[in-house]
Amino acid sequence: MTATLPGPSTQVEHTDHGTLKVDSGLLRYDTRIRRRPTRTVMVGHVPIGSNHPVVVQSMINEDTMDITAAVAGIRRLAGAGCEIVRVTVPSLSHAKAMGHIRQQLRDEGCTVPLVADVHHNGINIALAVARHVDKVRINPGLFVFDKPDPNRQSFSAAEFAAAGQRIRATFGPLVNLLKEQNKALRIGVNHGSLAERMVFTHGDTPQGMAEAAMEFIRICAEMDFHNIVV
Repeated sequence: MTATLPGPSTQVEHTDHGTLKVDSGLLRYDTRIRRRPTRTVMVGHVPIGSNHPVVVQSMINEDTMDITAAVAGIRRLAGAGCEIVRVTVPSLSHAKAMGHIRQQLRDEGCTVPLVADVHHNGINIALAVARHVDKVRINPGLFVFDKPDPNRQSFSAAEFAAAGQRIRATFGPLVNLLKEQNKALRIGVNHGSLAERMVFTHGDTPQGMAEAAMEFIRICAEMDFHNIVV
C-alpha cells in the first residue's frame, strides 16, 4: 500500500515486513539525533553538556516563601528522579527564603542542585540568591527591564548601544560573583518577553531571540566566564 503525504510527490510505502519506507531525498527534516560539541557545565555535582547524559530538570509550583511546602515539593521531584530543581525567586524576600530552603534540604540529606529563576530588574535578587543555589537563571528581556513605550516608532543605533552598555554595567557584577563562587548561569530567552529594542531591530523573528541571548553570552565571554547554559 502506498500513501501520498502533503508535499511534492512524497510517498510512504508499507512493505511486506510491516516497515515504513520513505524516500529520504524528499524528507524536509533530518530526524537523526546529533549532539553538538559543548562544554561541560557543572550544576552543583551534576554535569551537563559535552557527552554527559541528558539531565532531567523541573520546577516546583509551591510558593517559595512557604519554606516547608517548597522543601516538600523539591524532595518529591528529587524522589521521582529529577536531577536539578528550579525555584522562582521574584524578590529579595524570596532570595532569603532560598537560604532556609537549601539548609533544610541539606539537613534532611537532599543534595539535589537548585536553580534560582530571577525576574524583572533582578540584579540585586540574583546577587543575593547566588550563594544559596547552584545556578542562576535570568531572562535577557527582563533582567534590565524598561517598560515599552507605546509611542516609540524606532530605535536609533545610539539608543541601542546605550541600552547595551547599561546591560553590561548591570550584568557584570553577577558574572563576577558566579565566577568567584564557581556557580553556573542559565540564559533563558522566550519570545514573549524580548526587550523592546530587540523587537524593533529584528522584528517578530527567531533572530531577535538569538541576538538577545548572544548579547549576554558575549559579555560572559569577554569576562572569561563560560559556565553558561542557554
